[in-house]
Amino acid sequence: MLKLLKSKRGEGYIDVAVLVLCVMLVIALAVSVLPVFVTKNKLDTYATELCREAEIAGRVGSETTLRAQVLTEKTGLAPNVSWSKTGRLQLNEEFTVTVIVQTDIGIFGGFGSFPVTLKAEASGKSEVYWK
Repeated sequence: MLKLLKSKRGEGYIDVAVLVLCVMLVIALAVSVLPVFVTKNKLDTYATELCREAEIAGRVGSETTLRAQVLTEKTGLAPNVSWSKTGRLQLNEEFTVTVIVQTDIGIFGGFGSFPVTLKAEASGKSEVYWK
């Protein structure tokens, strides 16, 4: 009996089982958190493209609203958009657009709900001279 207790055979099974469990938990965490980084990247692109549209048009108005609708359809995001200035933007007049969206990190299949607010800003200068 004492010989069986001193035997070291099979000791790696528990280590491997714990290691596999830890690896699976890390993969599950990555799968639930990585979409937030993708959403942040989309939000940055959203803000940059809206800013560029305002630079080209020289105003914040119907052009930027239409572009926001197109971007919402393309990206699937529906953020809150706020501008530092509205209306006509004179040549080299600076402005900033801020887009904010709230997303949810559901850890392990919805077992936890952690709302995260993502914010992206882009600034630019008007390229249009208004007489």
